[in-house]
Amino acid sequence: MNNRRSFMKKSAALGMGAFGINSLFNELHAADFQNAEKFWDPASETNDDYWATIQEAYTASKSDVIILNNGGVSPSPLVVQEALEKYNRQAAQGPSYYMWRIMDKGREPLRKRLATLGGCDPEEIAINRNATEALNTVIFGLPLQKGDEVIGMKFDYPNMMNAWRQRQLRDGIVYKQLSFDFPIENDDQIVKAYADAITPQTKIIHVTHVVNWVGQIMPVQKISQMAHKKGVEVIVDGAHSFGLLDFKISDLECDYFGTSLHKFLSAPVGSGMMWIKKDKIAKIWPLVCNHEPTSADIRKFETLGTRSFCIEQAIGEAINFQEGIGTKRKQERIHYLKKYWAEKAQQIPGVKIHTSLKPEYSCAIAGVSVDGLKPGELDSKFFTQFKIHTTPISYEGVNCVRVTPHVYTKISDLDKLVDALEKISKKA
Repeated sequence: MNNRRSFMKKSAALGMGAFGINSLFNELHAADFQNAEKFWDPASETNDDYWATIQEAYTASKSDVIILNNGGVSPSPLVVQEALEKYNRQAAQGPSYYMWRIMDKGREPLRKRLATLGGCDPEEIAINRNATEALNTVIFGLPLQKGDEVIGMKFDYPNMMNAWRQRQLRDGIVYKQLSFDFPIENDDQIVKAYADAITPQTKIIHVTHVVNWVGQIMPVQKISQMAHKKGVEVIVDGAHSFGLLDFKISDLECDYFGTSLHKFLSAPVGSGMMWIKKDKIAKIWPLVCNHEPTSADIRKFETLGTRSFCIEQAIGEAINFQEGIGTKRKQERIHYLKKYWAEKAQQIPGVKIHTSLKPEYSCAIAGVSVDGLKPGELDSKFFTQFKIHTTPISYEGVNCVRVTPHVYTKISDLDKLVDALEKISKKA
């Protein structure tokens, strides 16, 4: 009997463990994070002794390759890796029991913690696999009719643009795309472009919070305020903002929001979140069938069938890690890292930065180019000659290599990036 009680306690802890005193974060990192606070100086811009503790918590900080494509997908800290491994091992002992009857009980606590992190109502949060799934759910679920207009831009994420094009083909909606010459350090200019495109037929504005191509931060709140005055709803792609920028979803004043949690939150790959304003939930059709498709219950969007509940539960440790640092502190650090290398790179002859360095208009992502080299060529030289992993961008007049550090990125790694740019530019 005692063995059974012990077994049941351990099983219950599996579904709730990330949010209790026995969390893996408390076990692996909490004491180190607390000790690191003695190194924190609010007046310092660097605080390198503090950030050394954070870097140590990421196995990626010890990689032979310098990872500077964190905008694509971010490595998870050790605690998230350990959590995922723990849940996977346990589920393998009997998935139909441990996943459906134990780990599935952890979704509601996870929903509440995500809502706290996002500054919204848990009843507005659905947990899914990535921003594409979240935003496609809204795009295909909106009750739009032939002739209804949607305004996006050519620098939205490809999967979202393709979803709108598919609705255009299927339903006859009108999909209009704006174009911008980024970087832009004028919110009013951007808002006016969307406002000027609105007609009596416009129903939706689709806006990307942080533009993945070059890192431009869009003035989402101002766009939402303008759109609502004209009776237009706003969908926000927050794939590159959630877990990076210090904001609450309610601050954006939008109607719909989707994000991937495996980017700057550093949750397991294949984890995402959708937010829908409560009074909009009932009218959105689920992307995957549900027995009550017109329900106002956000959970109608989670009937995905069998998927990895292990991934879902490991998100909890990513939230613990995020809160152990603090989002504002994290945003300021990552912006500092971007500014650190980009300001040095600007001084190199033949090197150009394609992103604003002001914190109001960009954070982690910056585009860089070298005269005489195509983006693919520069990206290849970074990796083959210096073991630096970036991503090339050649799209709609944007020709650069995207560089994206994270909190685990070392200053010495960025010095190597700048050194690589100096050597490459001399030979270009």
